[in-house]
Amino acid sequence: MKRLSNIITIIIMLASSMHICAQQMIKMSDGTKLYVEVRGSGTPCLYLHGGPGSGSEWMQKLGGDILEKHFKVIYLDQRGVGRSESPRDSDYTLSRQIKDFEEVRQALGINSWLVLGHSFGGILTMAYWEAHKDKIDGLIFMNCTLCMDASFRDSWLPKAIGIIGNKANKTALDPNSKTIDRMMAVFPFLNNANRWQIFTPQKKYNDTVNSATDYYKHNSDGSKVIFMDEYWRDFRPLTYIVDKPVLFFYGKKDYAVGPNFYKGVHFPKMLLVGADCGHFPFIEVPNKLNKALDDYTKMLSKQSH
Repeated sequence: MKRLSNIITIIIMLASSMHICAQQMIKMSDGTKLYVEVRGSGTPCLYLHGGPGSGSEWMQKLGGDILEKHFKVIYLDQRGVGRSESPRDSDYTLSRQIKDFEEVRQALGINSWLVLGHSFGGILTMAYWEAHKDKIDGLIFMNCTLCMDASFRDSWLPKAIGIIGNKANKTALDPNSKTIDRMMAVFPFLNNANRWQIFTPQKKYNDTVNSATDYYKHNSDGSKVIFMDEYWRDFRPLTYIVDKPVLFFYGKKDYAVGPNFYKGVHFPKMLLVGADCGHFPFIEVPNKLNKALDDYTKMLSKQSH
């Protein structure tokens, strides 16, 4: 009888582990298949990439060694991005994205998890927390914006205009124009030779990130969400009421988000860490990021006791 019980236990464990395999396409309720890769061990942690539209591949390749030391990381290519399919009905609403995250969690058999956002992923992280607080045990913001308008208007645009100089036209320089219109006026004058200055003090880091993804095979349809108004919401007022442990890691030379953006976030249970880096701490200051994650996992441990 005891042997039979042991066999049943093993079968149950094997069945459970089948939910989580390294690489898979998970079909959403609207038929869209999303690419998911699970690496590492420990507390499950959903990684929400930025861009919008950058995909999770380069984080897994370049930052995976650090992240996977601390967590079981679920790398997700958001709908219409990277190795994931585009929705047939072009549904890129924020509510549909949040539904995707929940359906991935359920498909993997995970009861609750941490959520880690990078860059634009901060918008998604906050929106997901707002909708499903009970399924999120903690939040990690790595060089994140929680308000695209503030980051682009106050940091990205001034830096970009400084880079292109007298090529900046009337629209780009008009503070009364919509931020997205000003950005579109600047984009034609940014390229691989100068754009890196927005993201990092050293071009080599930007080149490393760009070379870590095969963009010729990369779906970029999902990047269109940057033109959708709901993604431009300011989530900073919500930070006052988040009752979960938070790591907010920022770069003092990160002009994509803004070196001073952190001053507008007020999480009650926050580990705030600033580093002398740009937008890519996992390759610019890996030891500093690793230490911050170490301290955060200790914070989580204390919280659970």
